Amino acid sequence: MRYELTDHEWTAIKSMLPNKPRGVPRVNDRRVLNGIFWVLRSGAPWRDLPGAFGPYTTCYNRFVRWRRAGVWSGIIDALAAAHDAAVQMIDTSIVRVHQHVACIKSN
Repeated sequence: MRYELTDHEWTAIKSMLPNKPRGVPRVNDRRVLNGIFWVLRSGAPWRDLPGAFGPYTTCYNRFVRWRRAGVWSGIIDALAAAHDAAVQMIDTSIVRVHQHVACIKSN
């Protein structure tokens, strides 16, 4: 699917995931991560998560739990290191409009 982790990305981060067994056996971490990334990349509400990723509550709860535990910073660093250095991102909040374009009147 469009938003799923590649094998290379999964290999880079799977050892960083917390693995504390609780009462109920854990579901597939990769499927849950793909569901979390689907919501984050698409901007859809958690309730609109496709069923292929499992229950939206599982994805949401794990996202929140890992955020509180600080797991996401390690995951993001690992994913960034797994990609080629030629891949760059530009945040549009830092891109300035040329002064002549800023003065154009719209109809």
